[in-house]
Amino acid sequence: MKQGNSLRTDLILIAISGLGGFLLSLTGMSIGWMVGTLMTAAFIAMRRPTLFQRKGTSTLRIHSRWLLLGQFILGIELGQKMNMKVLHIFAENWLPVSFMLVFSILLAMLSGFVLWKLSKTDMLTSFVGTAPGGLSAMPGIAQEVGANTAVVSLVQTIRVLMVVLTIPFTVFYLNTKNQADAAVVTQGSAFSSGVFTLSNISWTAALILGAWLMSRLAVRLHFPAPWLIGSMLGVAALQVSAGALMGYDLIPYWPAQANIASQVFLGATIGSKMNKEMFVGLKNTLIVAVVSSAGLIAATVLSSIAIAEITGISVITAILAFSPGGIAEMATTAVTLHEDSTFVVAVQVVRIILVIAMLPPFFRFLHHVWAKRHPDYKAAK
Repeated sequence: MKQGNSLRTDLILIAISGLGGFLLSLTGMSIGWMVGTLMTAAFIAMRRPTLFQRKGTSTLRIHSRWLLLGQFILGIELGQKMNMKVLHIFAENWLPVSFMLVFSILLAMLSGFVLWKLSKTDMLTSFVGTAPGGLSAMPGIAQEVGANTAVVSLVQTIRVLMVVLTIPFTVFYLNTKNQADAAVVTQGSAFSSGVFTLSNISWTAALILGAWLMSRLAVRLHFPAPWLIGSMLGVAALQVSAGALMGYDLIPYWPAQANIASQVFLGATIGSKMNKEMFVGLKNTLIVAVVSSAGLIAATVLSSIAIAEITGISVITAILAFSPGGIAEMATTAVTLHEDSTFVVAVQVVRIILVIAMLPPFFRFLHHVWAKRHPDYKAAK
């Protein structure tokens, strides 16, 4: 009974939040489904109506399964786009792309240094909180290395929200300035929905099964955003293998409404994380986090424009690829604007892998140094 009530409450919240997404989508901005849903869910979360509260807490009663489902759907769509094009892009532009990845990480570390110096947040928490590893990965790393998980989640949420609420509007503006080029891109990058036939439906079922199996494996291997990366890799592997064996690409049946559903699920779950208690006693930290995140986003956008000029990559694709907003959020924007979503996901994944592989040892070193200088540090956390 409790399970049914919880599911019903989740569906009501998602439906109401999705209405905000629908209204914003009427402006003609396709990413409006996610942005509008996110803003509506955040407003509901701030108001904290009794209907949506978990028992004994002030958080919304929405299960994390909806975030995973949104990522899973998006991963299946992205997997259908995987081909050799992204490898050619990396091969042709490996130097500027590699430079931009390292530069974005250094910018994030500079943002963490500013947060540490200008707020009461400790050194370790400041650097972990601003690391561009994604909202799904960094809180777990924070707990592992001994940082304040609550503050890390807050700073990561602030940056993701700022990116999601600014980058889509920025790229939408850039996209509408050159509608002729956008129309050309749309023809080459829109997802094929296929025809509703038995063979196409069968291939769709095979892709979903492959996506589920690979996602389960990614969870066991502790991948960041495992249901997104796992489903994407599973579908991509099946698509490439089948294409090599058959000599042509198999087209699944995939309705356009699936992308809308993924945007609504992602927007509702991200927005529902917001509540007033997150900001109690963190006024200075919040201000510094907002300002430093704004500076990080601005520097990333300007650098992405420079990289686009050097490499010939679309400006919108470059901004989405290098923006520190998380895989799912930037990939959703790329899909709905018909940009090179494969390249966006590839760059976002590579950056997160670099962050997760390189920064935890550095964080542990910071933890050791900070604890040595402040003997009461462990007791205070």
